[in-house]
Amino acid sequence: MSSAPPDRTSRSGPVAIDDRARDNLRFIRETMERAGAFTAVPGWGGVAMGITAIGAAVIASRQSAFWTWLLTWGVEASVAVVIAVWATLSKLRESGTSLLSGPGRRFVYSFAPPLFVGAVLTIVLASTGSVTAGVIPGVWLLLYGTAVTAGGAFSIRVVPLMGLCFIVLGAVALFCPASWGNIFLAIGFGGFHVIFGAVIARKYGG
Repeated sequence: MSSAPPDRTSRSGPVAIDDRARDNLRFIRETMERAGAFTAVPGWGGVAMGITAIGAAVIASRQSAFWTWLLTWGVEASVAVVIAVWATLSKLRESGTSLLSGPGRRFVYSFAPPLFVGAVLTIVLASTGSVTAGVIPGVWLLLYGTAVTAGGAFSIRVVPLMGLCFIVLGAVALFCPASWGNIFLAIGFGGFHVIFGAVIARKYGG
């Protein structure tokens, strides 16, 4: 009478079906999160923006006239936009995705309106006189934080957190002396961009 063939499955050990299922679910969840999130937020680009903002704060603090102060920060804003656009497009090119994709489009639509409101309010406040213009740093920080938080809803998790930090800092700046404006701008547009940019570059790529 022939004996039954050896059970190779039992000899090699039971298959960890639960572990494999968990790995598959984790992979599916992470893939869906990436597909629904705008991940091209620049990390090293944010660091560069922060460094130029700190330099602008130093230069702006030495300006005695309001309009030259405003011009200094206006030039810095233009430089920051160029850095952000270049770094974002570079990251999109590396990942093979498009800014016009679903997540990218939603990010831009949420991010842009608060910045437009900030530009309009800057013109209005600047035209009313230097006393009212003292609230401009707080307004900039608040509205930029709002833009980052709104856009961050369609991006990686650290982005909304950065936006909230800007909002809190802007709210504090509004209740502090106007002479502290450059310090708050250096902390926000300088320090926050450097810190969060480094975190993004380390965890999510440059």
